[in-house]
Formats: sequence, structure tokens, C-alpha cells
Amino acid sequence: MPYRSALRSLRLVSWVAAIVQLAACASTNGPVPPKAPPLATVTTLYGQLDQASRSYETALQQTRAGDTQAAQKTLDDSLNQLRDAAARCGATPSCDSQRFFSVFDHLLRLKDGSFIGDQVPDEETSGPPLAPVAGQTGAGSLPEAQRSVTLLRGHQLSELIAMNGPVKAALEMWLTQWRGNLMDAYVNYQFLRQQMWPQYEGEGLPEALLFGIMAKESGGKVHAVSRSGAAGPLQFMYATGLRFGLTDQDGFDTRFDPTESARANAEYVNEQLKAFNDNLELTLAAYNGGEGRMRRLVGDNTSVSFYDPRIYAQVSQETRDYVPEVLAAAWLFLHPDSYNLRFPRVDGQQGSITLKRSASISELTVCLGSANDMQQGWFRTLRNLNPRLDPQQEQPVGAELKIPKSLEKIYAARCADGPWPILASDLHNAVVPVFPNPSPASAPDPVVRYTVRRGDTLAGIVRKHGGCTSESEVARMNNLKFNHVKAGQVLKLPSCR
Repeated sequence: MPYRSALRSLRLVSWVAAIVQLAACASTNGPVPPKAPPLATVTTLYGQLDQASRSYETALQQTRAGDTQAAQKTLDDSLNQLRDAAARCGATPSCDSQRFFSVFDHLLRLKDGSFIGDQVPDEETSGPPLAPVAGQTGAGSLPEAQRSVTLLRGHQLSELIAMNGPVKAALEMWLTQWRGNLMDAYVNYQFLRQQMWPQYEGEGLPEALLFGIMAKESGGKVHAVSRSGAAGPLQFMYATGLRFGLTDQDGFDTRFDPTESARANAEYVNEQLKAFNDNLELTLAAYNGGEGRMRRLVGDNTSVSFYDPRIYAQVSQETRDYVPEVLAAAWLFLHPDSYNLRFPRVDGQQGSITLKRSASISELTVCLGSANDMQQGWFRTLRNLNPRLDPQQEQPVGAELKIPKSLEKIYAARCADGPWPILASDLHNAVVPVFPNPSPASAPDPVVRYTVRRGDTLAGIVRKHGGCTSESEVARMNNLKFNHVKAGQVLKLPSCR
């Protein structure tokens, strides 16, 4: 599906350069440039830079000695000092701010354990450890996400993310124009984590990579469908999904199942990592632009960089954007605090309810309101946790639905009885008058019929039909669930005449 270009590299600057410019502006009055400081000033700033580099070695020794708490404090103090020195460097002529950014990047990677040798920690946690859910073990037992930096074929994920122009440009987009999308994706992921992360963990892949792909592909919307027919939280095309076991189960397309989709994605990523000699960027390019095309471009030289002009210039603009945007989202998942980003704390522990009265997902959303300070309501979360259910279809008494565990008591208090479920039912069952459009007696048949062929998608059928209708209109005419069609099915389409 199309992506907005984020590669405005001539107008974008790095994190440190942005701080440098702000500091420079704050230190001058109008257009008059500041007087050149004595050489000692630059020397002092570079001395602070050297001190930060020495702190790196100190933290390394502390980690190897087993004192991880002291190492973390050393790193945090060094990063704070480095930010201050980088800001003053911007107001100092002849001071090279890029040197500060290089050390900053180096210290961040040490926080991931990328350079700790045989003392590499498996993951960096966000906040204090949380108690496991009763009866569960492993990643699924943790309601709050831990920023996993597990090994990816012998490398830390951070080592594989080059902090180049395209990635920096993507970082700025996620932190500015797409910031709301990033936050929504993070919240959605927390409630899906117990289903999706164990699939990645089982394949030995980093959680940050899963988040990066999902944030870019769907934003954590389980029922997302692109104009090209890609579907689900990780946007599988129909044929590729079939290859990895995503099939129809009693009329339900398992591309929309978070667990199955994550399993298939992890298998696909590992397959492509093997094909491209563990080159993560080429693997992501294959996921977006097609593995066949990437293998033809790369040939036998699997060590080639995705940014090599022989590759970069030959892929679509969408793929040029996609790869750094996924990596930037993964990087922010690992290092939010270092980019002035604070993800909300979300208790994503899953629970369930048995309906005490019939209700649809839409009715439950109205009834639950903004419980637990969920200002955007619970519709998306309830849909994501119950992907097989039509959100408008009432479920009978006794039906079991998955919900966040934190909502179980709220459901019992608000939605089993009382005024809120009555209001929700009244709104849901409102009758909207429908009047047929009058047409002359001699008018042609307003409907044509099309027999679905193997490989067809609803989006493709609409395009073949001349574009005079929409996917949603055709889905309504044929009572389609999730815009899914089957080979041999006869569809009614509005006449274009």
C-alpha cells in the first residue's frame, strides 16, 4: 500500500543537530553572529566529549563486574552531560557537533548491551518488573512490554540499525507528524502482546522488530485491509498468507488473527533472513516489495547494502520509505526516553467475560465508555481481541468474549445491568429509514454479476469493474465479512452504465 515519503533529507537534521540549532538561536540576538570564542572553549567542550567516552569504558567495566545498576547510572549521567555539551557546541564556532552525535549513538547502543561482549543482557526493561499472570509463563505473562533487544543471528538489533539519513528522517516523522499514530500503535500492541510476542520470541526474533513492522503496516488495527488487498495487523497478501498457513477457517480469514499473523510473519522473516544472509534491511525490503524482486536485484551479493545505489535506486519509493520507517519505529520502541518520547503505561493483561445479557461489541463500547481513562473508548481493543466477531452482531447470553482483565469488574458493575446497557441497546437498534432510488421502467438492470476467480481480491474486482463503485458498497450488497471473497463466488456489482 502507498506510503508518504519521509526522505526529505535535505531539510531534516539529526537529534543532536536540532539541539545544536536551538542552542545557537537562544544564544544570539538577531542576525548578528556571536563573537568567536577562544580556542579554550572548544577544547573544554571536546574535553566533556572525551569524558563521556571514558564513561562508556567505565560502564563497560561495571557491567562486566556484574554491577548493572551502577553501569546504568553511569550511562544516564553521561547522556545528560552529552546533551548539555552538544547544545553549547551549537553556539561555538568551529565546534563539530557530529562528533557529539557519534558518541551519543555509541552510548545508546551500550545501553542495549550491543558492545558488552560475553556479558550481553537479554533485554532492557521498562519500569520495575511485574508479577506474572497466574497460570502463564514467558513473554505472555508480562502485561507491560519489555523492550527486548534479544540477539538477531548473533547481533543485537541496535547494531543492525544504521543511523543514516533515511532512518533519521523517519525518526523525525514518527516524532512529529506520525506521533499520534505511533502512540495508538503502541497502545494497540500492548493489548495484543500476549498473543503476538510469544510467536516472535519462539522464533528468536526481537520484539522491537515486531512492533516496528506492525506500527508501519497497520498501527495495530487487526482488521486493516489495504487497497492492494493486504490484510491483518501485519498486512499479508492472500497468496503469501496461504504459503504460511493463513487460510479460511469456517469463513474467517486467519490473516486477521493476531496470533496466526505473528506466527506467519516470524516464519517469513526468518525465511528471508536465511535467503539474504541475515541482512535485515533486505529482508524488510522483500516483505514490502516482494522477495522475488529483491532476489533478482541482489543476486549472489547478499552482503550488499539496501542503500547501495544498485539496490536503492531500483526499488519503489514505497519500499525506500518502508525499510527506514520500520527500523525507526523499532529504534524508538527501544529508546523512547532518549528522544523525549514517553509511551503510556498500559496493563495489557487479557481477561474474559461471560455475557449476562446479549450485546454486540458496539454496545459494550458504549456501555464501558472511557473506563480506565481510555479517552478514545474501547471499540478498537475489543475488536482486536475478538477478531472473529462482527462488531455489530449481538452475541447471546452466555457467550464468552476476550477483554482486558482490568475491565472485568467494570463490565460486571456497568454492563450486566442498569441504565448503560439499556442506552447502548437503544442506540444500536435504532431504525434508519431506507428508500429505494426511483428509476425509470426502461432503466437497465442496476446490478451485474461477477464470478470470483482464484487470486481475486475485492479491491482488484472493484478496479476491474471500472472504479464506479467502492469496496464498502460491494461488501454491503453481498453481505461480505471483512471484505473477503472466495473463488467461484458470484458477486453482485452495481451497473456502471
